[in-house]
This record gives sequence, structure tokens and C-alpha cells, in this order.
Amino acid sequence: MAEVTRRDALLGAAALGLHGTARAGSPDGGAGALGASELRIDHRDSADGLNAARPRFGWTLTARDPARRDLRQRRARLVLTAPGGAIVFDSGRVAGTAPWLVPARDVAMPPQTPLRWRVMIWDQDDRPSPWSAEARFVTGAAPDWRGQWIAAESDGVVTAPADEATRPATSRYVLPLLRRRFRIDRPVRHAVVCVSGLGAHVLSINGKEPSVAILNPGWTDYRRTILYETIDVSDHLRLGDNMLGIRLGGGIYDVAGAPGRYSKFIASFGAPKLILQLRIVHVDGTERWIVSDDAWQARPGPVQFSSIFGGEDHDARREPTGWNLAGAADGPGWEPVRLTRGPGGVLTPQGTPGLAVAERVVAIARTHVEPGVTVHDLGRNFAGRPIITVRGAPGSVVRITPGELLDERGRVTQKSMGASPDAAIRFTYILGQGDAAQTWAPRFSYTGFRYLEVEGGGVVDVAGEFVRAALPETGAFTCSAPAITAIHRLIRAAVLSNVATVLTDCPHREKLGWLEQTWLNARTILSTVDALPLYAKMTGDMIDAQRSDGMVPSIAPEYIRFVDGAGRDTPFRHSPEWGSAIVQAPWAAYRFSGDPAILLRAYPAMLRYMAFLEKEARGSILDVGLGDWYDLGPKPPGEAQLTSRAFTGTAVWYDDLIALVRIATLLGHAGDAAAFAARAERVKAAIDRRFFDPATGIYDRDSQTANAMVLALDLAPPARRTAVHARLIAAIDAREDHVSAGDIGFHYLVRALAAQAPDRLARMLFKRDGASYGAQIARGATALTEAWDANPASSQNHFMLGHVMGWLIGGLGGIDLDFARGEQAALRIAPVPVAGITAASATLRTAVGTVRTRWSHDARGVFHLHAIIPPGVSAAIHMPGAGDQPRLVGSGAYDLIGQVAMPAAL
Repeated sequence: MAEVTRRDALLGAAALGLHGTARAGSPDGGAGALGASELRIDHRDSADGLNAARPRFGWTLTARDPARRDLRQRRARLVLTAPGGAIVFDSGRVAGTAPWLVPARDVAMPPQTPLRWRVMIWDQDDRPSPWSAEARFVTGAAPDWRGQWIAAESDGVVTAPADEATRPATSRYVLPLLRRRFRIDRPVRHAVVCVSGLGAHVLSINGKEPSVAILNPGWTDYRRTILYETIDVSDHLRLGDNMLGIRLGGGIYDVAGAPGRYSKFIASFGAPKLILQLRIVHVDGTERWIVSDDAWQARPGPVQFSSIFGGEDHDARREPTGWNLAGAADGPGWEPVRLTRGPGGVLTPQGTPGLAVAERVVAIARTHVEPGVTVHDLGRNFAGRPIITVRGAPGSVVRITPGELLDERGRVTQKSMGASPDAAIRFTYILGQGDAAQTWAPRFSYTGFRYLEVEGGGVVDVAGEFVRAALPETGAFTCSAPAITAIHRLIRAAVLSNVATVLTDCPHREKLGWLEQTWLNARTILSTVDALPLYAKMTGDMIDAQRSDGMVPSIAPEYIRFVDGAGRDTPFRHSPEWGSAIVQAPWAAYRFSGDPAILLRAYPAMLRYMAFLEKEARGSILDVGLGDWYDLGPKPPGEAQLTSRAFTGTAVWYDDLIALVRIATLLGHAGDAAAFAARAERVKAAIDRRFFDPATGIYDRDSQTANAMVLALDLAPPARRTAVHARLIAAIDAREDHVSAGDIGFHYLVRALAAQAPDRLARMLFKRDGASYGAQIARGATALTEAWDANPASSQNHFMLGHVMGWLIGGLGGIDLDFARGEQAALRIAPVPVAGITAASATLRTAVGTVRTRWSHDARGVFHLHAIIPPGVSAAIHMPGAGDQPRLVGSGAYDLIGQVAMPAAL
């Protein structure tokens, strides 16, 4: 056996050889109690574009007899095969209980090739399962690309990223079409295309689109990283003539501006451009490449204006008939493309799913507000695009104005979206030739809305398409209190609307990746969708955005620099509660997945950021940034009012240091861990000196946020904790159980109350007035809003304040997963009954399988718990009222009964 390095051990790898002579079909498997399903690679259900030499192959263990308990994996064997059946990798039988395997040596996988793999499991009695069903994936491109960058026009002035203080006034409008014809004279075994059209592309082959993704490639700093899409197109090619067609859009790479159209900023990394290479392997083993080069043609397309912020205008009269079909004639307007340069980033396979249409949303009501103007109410707020079917004379115009709210006249208002009639978000369709009905949806723009105001005749149908990253959902929750279940539904809607290839703050006004949400709401995100691939991608965004001095800006990718007129950082650019995401987001992803790969990648950037904060601090105090953003003080919400920014900034720095003690220990850096521990103690002491008043017993300004941070982070000496807890409850009492904490503080408020006063947290959730989730629902919100009171001037689809989702599933539901406790102690089942709720159920899809709980209690205090632990997993079940002695169980279904004291009434 080869030596196992520490990195291999951390990644869960055994020392594996490449057994090229093994047969994938032998042994055939037996009657073991376990099987494997839901095969995935690097936490991705579909790993197209994979080019990692040592990917993490994972699976879900399944019990052949669902009634069996305590089932465990003892060993596994994984076989990877190429087209035709040749073995690329055979792990042999590898001992290990975890449902994943990372090769200890690099696996040489051919580029742009569809591969298949399957796994066999041996159970605790060393009996093998049958082979799993095969899973497939497609490898990405080799580093030395054959394709060249091509464009329809030369690059103009490149202005990205934009400064907040200086914005250019105009940009290009009409978007181009590109195409390339070629012939195939021999049968094809397989064909894979790698393509990156900046800022966004739609690929067609012989008129059909092989990918459902929209707005690919994912958003990055294109000067550092350029993502490309990998697609198996074997079934789209045919003998004889073929045609590759490309529609190019601006995306967030080339943000256009125009009079009367809204835009958060106007900036460009360059003209729309394309790089592509198609590898075709014939049945006889020969290969052929079709690449982007000067053999391509280009012409202006039907999209006359497109902005990721301001909408899209499509003139169907300008769509060349059959332009992307095999055998299409050249016709007028087609010109040779120009060879050009890319924006400088490294071409990298896209590891997180692109956006896709997840659902068609139909109107629940229509109102004719004026002659020729109809408002369509789709019933709920979501991220998406309109889709219309119209019939009429060529040149007829249909104008669509989306909105979250209506004004007093029943017309759409875009105030909550940052837009206005003079700077609107709008979609326009001009009908093309022919009498048939025409169906259209914008290809390169989306926004957030509930209402669609449609002007124009001939409209047959209007609907919305819910657009989000194609990540599987992971969590579900319901309980006996409809008001609490409604809160879960409210937060879920906002999360799903803002999961793109970054975590957007809102799907309309900004679409920026504000970093504080990535970690403060990590449990909320991961309890909603399987976002681990997205966390890996966002870690890369932060690394790309990190400055040479170690500062991590508040948004990544940094498409706009929040600086003043002299070029100096404003609090919106440098705030430790935001930049700390470089530490806290990878740490949160590890705690949910048990995969240290993300920590290994981010660790050098974490060290640089800690060194930067050290230089920024004065006397171990950080007094910079925004503080507890959007807390509720006497002034309109914005920068912190009730808690000093020095307190929250320094406390978050302390939180980073404590996390890094554990991260460094996990990664084997004992010296770093000791240094971080010592630095954390100095910062803790500084907080005590600066912010604790011995005369009054008050920390900072005695706010909900300050007291919650002290408790959640254990900043007070043990003798002081009871008093701090009392002050926190008093701060909540002063608001009559309403929230005053903002974006930062509410995270810690939930943590502190969940640990020490869950009934008080529940009381806050039951509120229907003032600052509360219930107040938003009472005002008609269908997605979580930016402001606690659903202020109509603020975004109506914002997951910023969604921190309680993790407690709904992890506290009320009782599914508590944390790999920081170690693999064997990661899962706890610990439901928390609270006043006003007599039953709850939760489901969570995790890296080790799907966990389910259901509980109820009656008037006599009898508590019933039903829990399902997936095969291969142990859990500690904590029954309410049973003290600190958990019941340690293996996999299986459990029905437990206990006696609990009834919680106090609300």
C-alpha cells in the first residue's frame, strides 16, 4: 500500500492502486443488507465538466430491508469506465464506513469524454451488495484549449468593475448571433462540447438546444476566472450537414445602460465573445475537433437591448429564418467573426449548476386597469422571467412591466425594486412575420416580481417562469402552528429566489453577492437546497476578490467598488462582518458536509484576511464597517444604530479566531491553532475592557444584538452569564417580544435564544405585528422581505433576515447535523418542544443520507418521537425531559415515548 498523506487522510481517502486489469462486472454482488444510490461527485448530482484528478465520489446508503437497524458500510469498491467499457479506475475493495471515496492517486481521465461509474458496498457482516446503477458524468476540457476567442465586433472601452462614484453613461445594445456549419461523414460514438459565451450564451445544434441552463456561464471576476459549460451532445449530431448556433448576451459581464432603463451599475469587461470546442469521437476511434475560429460567421440578432438589471427588448422581425438549422443559406448580413482576446481569466469548468426554469407560475387573477393594459397577479413573489404567447400583425408591440407591489391605482410600482418610471425594468416583444401564435421569454435577463403589467393587443397567454440555480432541495418542515409553518414557507421562497451562481441579495435591484449572507444564513441555505457546490464556487469568488493586502470586499465577485470620490473604501466595501465570510462560509460548509476540501482551498486566504484584520485593529478593537446593518433604531434602517460597530466587528473577529482554532487543528496546523487561540483570548479581553461597564453590568449599549453576541460567543465570564441572559430577556421585553436586531445581530440572537430560551424565541416568531415575520405575512408578503416591517420602499424578496430557518429544522424539527463534532457524533436528534406547538416534522437531505423526524406531545405531557436515521449513520437521540443522557443509536426507524413538562403558555 502506498503511503497515505495527511491531505489524503483528511479527504477520506485510502491508499488506492489503479487496478487496470479488474473487470467491472466481477464480482456480481451478493445478498448484503446495503446498497448504494444517489451517486454524486464533489457533492454534485450531475458532475459535467469534471476535471479534478481526485474527485470525491459519494453515494447514499440504502437498506434492502427498511426494517433493519444498525446497518453500516464496512468497505466499498468503485469502478470508473470509459465509452466502450475500458476501465479508467478501479479502487479495489477499500475499507471505510463513510459513504464516499477519494482516490489517493491522481486518476487520468480523458478530456471531453462521457464516463460511467458504479459502486459496490459491503455491509457490517462483510456481505457485498449488487452493483449500484451506473451514474454518468462528462469530463471537462484539457488546459490547452484549441478554440480561440471570437466576437462579432471589436472590444470598446472596458470599464469593469465600476466605481460607485463614477458610472459610464451608455453601452452597446444589439446582441449578436454566431454560427458554424460542418459535416460529419462517419458514425459518432460520442461528442462533448465545452463552451463559454460571455457574458451569457445559448447554444443550439441543428436548431435544438442541448442544455436547459440559462445565463451560463456562472458569474465570476472574468479577469481571474472564466467558467465554461460542458455538454454531452452525442445525440444532437447527425451524418451530413450540421450547424452550431450561438446567441450571445451581456449577462453581468457586459451591463448595458439605456435611457429610461434601470441599472444598478453600467460596466463592461468587453464585447460579447465566445470560445468553444467540440470533440467528436467516431465509432472507428478517430476524433475531430470543431472549434471557435475565423471560420465562424456573425450578424446582429433580434435582441435590441438586454440588461441583467433593466430587462430585454426582442424584435422577432430581426430573427433570420432558420439561421441555426443545418443547410441554412448564408443570406445577407452574415460576416466573418473577428479573432479577439478574452478578458484574462483562467478557463475553468463550471462546478455549480446554472440557472434553469424550475416552475411555470400561472396567474391567479387579472385586472384590466386601463384600455389595453392588464395586470396579471401570479399569486406570489419569485425570481423569474415573463413568458407570453401572442398573435397579431408583424410589428405589433407588447410591453411587460414586472413588479412586486401595486400602487393605489392598481398599477405596477417598481419602488421596492429600486426602479421608477424614468428608470424602469421592462420587457418588450415586437411580433415577427406569420399568422401563428408566437411564444417568447427573455433569454438574457430576469428579475423578481409577483405582478406583470402587460400593454398591447393580441395577448393569448401570460405566465411567469421561476428561474433559479438547478440545485436539489434538501429540507422540509411543518408544524401544528400554521403561523410558524408560514414563516418557513416565507423564508424558503426568498432563498429559492436568490440562489443563482452567487447568492444574490435580491433578484431585481442589485443581484450582488453580499458576503455576510453566505455565512450568517448558511444553515438556512443548506437546509433549503444542496448548495455545497455553490459554496465551493463562492469560495473561489472570494479568493479572486481578495486584495493583495488581505482585505476581502463585501461583495464577491466585486462588480462594483464601493469607494468614495477619492477612491477610499467606504463601509460598504470593507466591513469585517462581511469579509469574515472567507473564514465562516467554508467552515459552515464543512460543518454541514464533513468534507475538508473547501477548508484546504480557503485556508491560505483565511490566513491573509486574519493578518489584514490584525493590522486594521487598534488595541485589539476593530472599529470599521457597517455594524449590525438594518437594525431597528430611531432612524430609518441602514448602518447600525443600537449597537456600536466596534462591538459587532470585534466580536465577529473573535468568532473568526475561534473557528480558525478548530480549522487549523483539523488541517494539522497545530502551531497556527495555538496562535489563533492566544489571539482570540487577547481580543476577548479587549472586548471586556472596552465594552463592559462594571457599574451597570451592561455590555456596549445593552441591545438585543450585544447581549446575544456575548452569550452566543461566550464572551462573558461564567459568573456574569446569568446577568447577561437576564439583560437579553429584558431587551426583548422592552420591545414586547419584537426584534430590534439587524442583519448581523439576529443570527446571534437566534443562536443565543435557541440554546437558552427557545420558548422566548418561539414567542417572537408568533408575533403578528411590529417587527416580526408575522408582520410581513400580515402585510401580504409571500417571500421574506428586506425590512422587518415589509416596508414597500424596500425589497420584497430578500433572504437577509432568514436566520431562523436553521432552528426550525434543527431545533423544533430536531435534526442537528454538525461534522465539527466528529464523524461519529455529527448527527443529533434533539427536538425542542415549545409553547404553542404540539407537533412538528422535519426532513433534511445530507451528505450521509436523508434524516426524518416527527414528534407530538399531548396535554398529559406524553412526548412521541419518530425518527429515521439513514443506513451507515449513528445518532445521539436527546428526548426532551431526559436530562443530558442521550440514547446512542445506529441506522433505522425509531419510535420513542417520554414525559415532558408542558412549556409555559405563550
